[in-house]
Amino acid sequence: MALTVDGQRRMMKLTLGALAELEAELQSGTLVELVERFESEAFSTRDVLALIVAGLRGGGWDVRCGDLLAADIGGGPLAAARAAAELLALAFQMPRTGPQ
Repeated sequence: MALTVDGQRRMMKLTLGALAELEAELQSGTLVELVERFESEAFSTRDVLALIVAGLRGGGWDVRCGDLLAADIGGGPLAAARAAAELLALAFQMPRTGPQ
């Protein structure tokens, strides 16, 4: 999936390494608790930012939270929250199995 940052389309994905960095970034709680916060719509802007950064890093962009503080996210904060939720859902979605 992609997100537009400062007018540039950037790819996002949560690789295993990006998930490990995300878990380390979360100052309290686990990834399961993060999923629960998004499912109950009790997430914080810090959660959104951490997910976006992890996704962008997993997509190959060497970015840090501080780099996005003044960035223009296409669609604004609501689009960023939606992208973070979708990114998290995709990371924990069971792969589809096709005909064997």
